[in-house]
Amino acid sequence: MIKIKLIFLIAFAIISTTTFATTWDEPWQDKIIKEADYFILGKIKSCNKTKGVTIEIKKILGGKELKEKITITDYYLLNLGSYSKTNELDFDFKKGTECYFFIKKDSIDRYCIATPSAGYAIVDNGKVYATYRHSYHQALVPVDIYEKTMTAIFNNYHNLPYDKQYIKDFVNKYLSIKPAGFNETEIDIFFNQHVALECVYHLRLTDYYSKIIPFLNDTTNFHNQVSAARALIAYNTKECKQELLMVISDTTRDNFVQVICIWTLSDFIPTELKKELEKLLPTASTKENGFGGNIMDPRVGTNFPNVKTALERLIAIL
Repeated sequence: MIKIKLIFLIAFAIISTTTFATTWDEPWQDKIIKEADYFILGKIKSCNKTKGVTIEIKKILGGKELKEKITITDYYLLNLGSYSKTNELDFDFKKGTECYFFIKKDSIDRYCIATPSAGYAIVDNGKVYATYRHSYHQALVPVDIYEKTMTAIFNNYHNLPYDKQYIKDFVNKYLSIKPAGFNETEIDIFFNQHVALECVYHLRLTDYYSKIIPFLNDTTNFHNQVSAARALIAYNTKECKQELLMVISDTTRDNFVQVICIWTLSDFIPTELKKELEKLLPTASTKENGFGGNIMDPRVGTNFPNVKTALERLIAIL
């Protein structure tokens, strides 16, 4: 049970656990997908830690055709915060492992993944260690659900059609169930609800507002709140803005959740709320905020503001 919960709290690591001196700002999944040229399933044929990983293409789910075997040799979204000649930037994939990859071909024709810890999803016993939000927050989902939902997201970001009926049925099914938790009987529903909420975010799906709000107000579950706050980006309405404002105003709410609510509200450019938002500044939290996790993790360089800073940035654009 504890191990299952840790899937969400700490990303599935393939990097060394020795002392880290190299750090980077880990990108969010939407940026990774938008900038990728291909979405594929591959099998690891060989891996040289410094030169790259060679994969056999098993399935092309998004993008143009690729030859049967390619070698990934670099990263396309690696934004270093610090650097040391240690092994954090090495490729470390086990031969025979199957992974889904988001791949970009750079200006000199090198195949790249996003970072050493992002832009791929490992397959294990018919399930995928999947990232829909950020590599710090992963879900364990069946292969068929991962392929259909992630293909829809990839295609949408690349202005291509996707199976809207499948997505509609999936989202309706799981958002019609009350918010699930981490216990043994609910964990699979919890992961699927996470996928459904993140699909609403990525695909900007409407018609689910009343189904999302219970997740935003599920103060027993951090991840339900975060995904719901993101999913509300599809609802630029007075009612939705007030729901977000209530969370931002509530000093008992999780600071990370409050920042996500501020980011969603920022997308609406809510000029009519400027005075109300300004009133929140004096009591807005200045406590250090972010993903947490192991301080030895090189993703510790990921930028995430405190509540006051996020609020100031929102007010500045109004």
